[in-house]
Formats: sequence, structure tokens, C-alpha cells
Amino acid sequence: MQGTSELSLDESALDLSGSKRWREEIIKGILFLCASLSVLTTFAIVFILVKEAGIFFQEVSVFDFLFGTKWTPLLEPRSFGVLPLVCGTLLVVVGTALFALPVGMATAIYLSEYAPSRLRSILKPLLEVLAGIPTVVYGYFALTFITPMLRSVLPDVQIFNAASAAIVVGIMVLPMVASLCDDTLRAVPDSLRQGAYAVGATPFEVNMGVVVPSALSGIMASFVLALSRAIGETMAVTLAAGATPRMTADPFVAIQTMTAYIVQVSLGDTPAGEIGYQTIFAVSALLFVITLFMNIFSSKMLKRFREVYE
Repeated sequence: MQGTSELSLDESALDLSGSKRWREEIIKGILFLCASLSVLTTFAIVFILVKEAGIFFQEVSVFDFLFGTKWTPLLEPRSFGVLPLVCGTLLVVVGTALFALPVGMATAIYLSEYAPSRLRSILKPLLEVLAGIPTVVYGYFALTFITPMLRSVLPDVQIFNAASAAIVVGIMVLPMVASLCDDTLRAVPDSLRQGAYAVGATPFEVNMGVVVPSALSGIMASFVLALSRAIGETMAVTLAAGATPRMTADPFVAIQTMTAYIVQVSLGDTPAGEIGYQTIFAVSALLFVITLFMNIFSSKMLKRFREVYE
């Protein structure tokens, strides 16, 4: 009887083990499908961009598209030089970087190194609330508040201008920079801080000479994410910057970014399949390539800084 009981227990254990194994295989398969979905989505996006942009480049040369200085694809005589859109995008991105990166970094240093824990617990959630505001609200905020403020100081500022768009996009990405930099700075071991204090360094010297260099890889990552967000921002710059593609370095005039142009054509006024409609895929492909090279560059930079400070 005892042998029979032990045998039945062993069989039950084997059945249970087999059931667990099947459940593990099912879970593994579901996780594989989820991982494959993101890869397939990326390939589908690339395939569509290459296919539709290829139709456009059958009629327009790549050289004229990349190096032309006039962008009038919807008006006669048509011109397909994308540099005015690239110039407008870079103008907004540079303005965003000049505003958001130093302010976000300073905010992160204060929250991580100087703010009392009670004040930090209040300020950081309030800062992250900015990330939840819809982008279209930021666009109207730029039109109704930032632009009038700029015009009160400089009357020649146009209603739609790159400076207003850059400031509002800088406000949008500020929580991302501050939050990620704060987390990175707090991850630096306290032993490094204590060692610097032990040799007589001041708090400012500890922060600038020890903590920030040690967290440089994470700081660079937050900067790249912020600039990628600025490049891909659509509604805020569409409302604030206008729809006038031009080659200019003046931030106080109307410009048009690549994403704003895509919105303009996607409204439905341009017939699908027409050369003007195909321009949105060419511009999207260029935007994809720019973002890809940014990510490659950032990966190399992060690898370099990790090798230095690990």
C-alpha cells in the first residue's frame, strides 16, 4: 500500500511538472509574439516609407530634394527642395535645446542634491504634471501667451514664429530632462560624494566635479530623448511656428517644420497618389533617417562615456 501511494504521488508530481512546463511554454510564446510585434511594426513602417518615397523619387531627383532651397510642392511652379523644412526644424530644435537642457539640468541638480526631501516630494510631481498636458494646449498657450509676451518686448516679432515654438517645446520636454537627470544623479553612489567631501571639496565642486561626470551617460541619454521629442513634435509647432517654409536663421519669423508640413498635407486637401501627396512620405523618410542617425550617434556617445566613468 505504501509503495502504491508513493507511486501515485510521483505520477501526480510528474503531471504537475508537465503542466507547469506547458504553461511556461505558452507564456514564452506570448512574450515572443509581443517582442515580434514591435519588430514587425518597425519593418512595416520602413517598408511603407521606402515604397511610397520610392514613387516620389521616380519623379524628383534625390539631389534636388535634399539640396533644393525652395519648397513649393503644392503650388505652381512646383519646387521640391526640402532644406527650408529642415532649416525650420533645426531652428526649433536648437531653440528648444538652449532653453530646456540647461534649465532641466539645473532643476535636476537642485532636486537631487539640494532640495529637502519634503520639498522634493512636492516639486517633482508638480513638474511631471507638465508632461501630461496635451500638445495642442501647448500650441495655443504659445499663441495666446508666449507670442504676445515676445511682441511686448520686440514689436517686430511675427504672430507665428520659431522662437515661440521653441520655448513651448522646451517647456514640454523640460519634465523629461529634469526627471531623467534627477534619477541618474541620485543613482550615483554616495561613497563618491563622501570621498570628495573628505578631501575638502565644497558642495558645488562635488556636484560639478564628481556627481555630474559620473552620471554623464544618463544625462546624455536624457538630452537625446528630449531632442528626439523636439524633432518629432507636431501640433505645438504647427500652431506656434506657422506654415511658411523658408531658409532663415531669424527665430522671430514664421517657419515650417517637417512635421508641420506632414500635418498640412494630411488634412485631405491634396488628392492621394498625386506627387504633392507623395511628398509627405519623402519628408517622413528623411525625418526617420535623421532620427536614426541621432540614435546611432547617441549610442556611440553613451558607450564612450560609460567606458570613461565606469
